[in-house]
Amino acid sequence: MKVEALRWKRDSLEVLDQRLLPDRVEYLTCRNAREVADAIRDMAVRGAPAIGCAAAFGIALEPKESSYDVLAKSRPTAVNLFWALERMRRARDKRAEAEAIFAEDVAVNRAIGENGAKLVPDKARILTYCNTGALATAGHGTALGVIRSARDKGVSVIACETRPYLQGARLTTWECAQEGIPCTLIADNMAGHLMSRGEVDLVIVGADRIAANGDTANKIGTYTLAVLAQRHGLPFYVAAPLSTFDSQTPDGSKIPIEERASEEMTGYRGTRWAPEGIRVRNPAFDVTPAELITAIICEKAVVRSPSRERLQSLISTCA
Repeated sequence: MKVEALRWKRDSLEVLDQRLLPDRVEYLTCRNAREVADAIRDMAVRGAPAIGCAAAFGIALEPKESSYDVLAKSRPTAVNLFWALERMRRARDKRAEAEAIFAEDVAVNRAIGENGAKLVPDKARILTYCNTGALATAGHGTALGVIRSARDKGVSVIACETRPYLQGARLTTWECAQEGIPCTLIADNMAGHLMSRGEVDLVIVGADRIAANGDTANKIGTYTLAVLAQRHGLPFYVAAPLSTFDSQTPDGSKIPIEERASEEMTGYRGTRWAPEGIRVRNPAFDVTPAELITAIICEKAVVRSPSRERLQSLISTCA
């Protein structure tokens, strides 16, 4: 893979520091669970599947009870984190299990890509949000993985910048450039304009948690895109692995939404643009109701018009 978010060395985990991209490619070396948790909390590694993989390696590095608590507190919304920790808790061979979680994630993402590519028309102009590629996973990606798998159809990407942390502007465009996928960067508030002019064919996003009824939490601003897509009659797809499905959370209103530091809103990399003392809200995620989602693409199937009954049927089939 040209892009590696995580590199496992058995005595350490190397994390591509995504805070420095696209300017510099540097890896952090994590040697214990707390250092992995810090990398997750500080956004050196991000993306729900990658967070889960990193947490698993954190336990492999330091397999003691307190490590689970340290890692569980790193970020609250991405359910893959808790899925991976529970799987690691049950495993006898912690290192082998972490390596299996990582390898399975790559295979799962490729399956998501294959399933999703069937939904993508030739020469489609695909609007995506945040970063859902190899940087957000063990490899290939979820929503961006669908685009990778459909690249032979002559597709192109419209990447929203994704305020306030600019994952689209910094990371998605960088991944596309690395792999030669045509990509156009836009500000988040330009999406509706392009849709109204017929310059977008479909929207594909990822997810950090999918509730039992199909409501989906993803990077803040996703809900807005779903509303715009419905207004303009465009398909709105969510690409995510089964590890993102949370049958214990009944609907989107029960999904915990992480509030991040005000500094992410008031400036960036040492430049401040907001006045001192201004009140800030910085929720990192929002919830898209299931009725706005055309289909959820996972490794086992494409679930159209997702509902509680359809997701229960899928999960029971895969159990």
